[in-house]
Amino acid sequence: MHNPRTTAPTRAAPIEAVLWDFGGVILSSPFEAFNRYEAELGLPRDLIRRINARNPDDNAWARMERGEIDADAFAALFEAEARALGGDAAARLSGRHVLALIGGTVRPEMVAALHTVRERFRIACITNNMPAGHGPSMARSADTAAQIARIMALFEHVVESSKLNMRKPDPRIYRHTCELMDVAPQACVYLDDLGINLKPARAMGMRTIKVESAAQALGELQALLGMPLLDRTS
Repeated sequence: MHNPRTTAPTRAAPIEAVLWDFGGVILSSPFEAFNRYEAELGLPRDLIRRINARNPDDNAWARMERGEIDADAFAALFEAEARALGGDAAARLSGRHVLALIGGTVRPEMVAALHTVRERFRIACITNNMPAGHGPSMARSADTAAQIARIMALFEHVVESSKLNMRKPDPRIYRHTCELMDVAPQACVYLDDLGINLKPARAMGMRTIKVESAAQALGELQALLGMPLLDRTS
């Protein structure tokens, strides 16, 4: 593997590549499904998110995304973490069911934007994923996996945490992606739905977009790239 160019572009360097998170960006956020599950069980909203945020470098979620444990071990560890945080009520949470909720639905406007952006810029995906389900998006069915495989094929590289044994926000995974593409961080835009994952990318010199909705994110991206991305359908 070779190093990215060592010339030092400024913060306003021309953009060469757009890097995309997958879940919560190309797919809808799993947090929406988590909230529905919490409501079904009568548990506090965002409890699952709080469980996954505790001990974020070594909890069940982090270890699964680094490919260190399998689904059975994840379920046992997650359920123990749930009991520790939420008491007896949280014991109703199923780690297996939480895994089944991870895969979101495709946002067609984001897929349309991928097709448009790749005509003029290089694109890659950096995804924290787990060795569960079908393919890098952890799809729950073969049909969904086939749909997402077609989307993944649009990217020059798909960088998966579970295969590299490192995950966002570890700065190494961003550097690894830049090395694969032979592009300087300052020449990249990075989109993610989590601020904690954007922080190291921004510190490296990338321009970043926090995805709160498809329309908001594409509006910001089209301003940076100088090309129309809104009001397009796949």
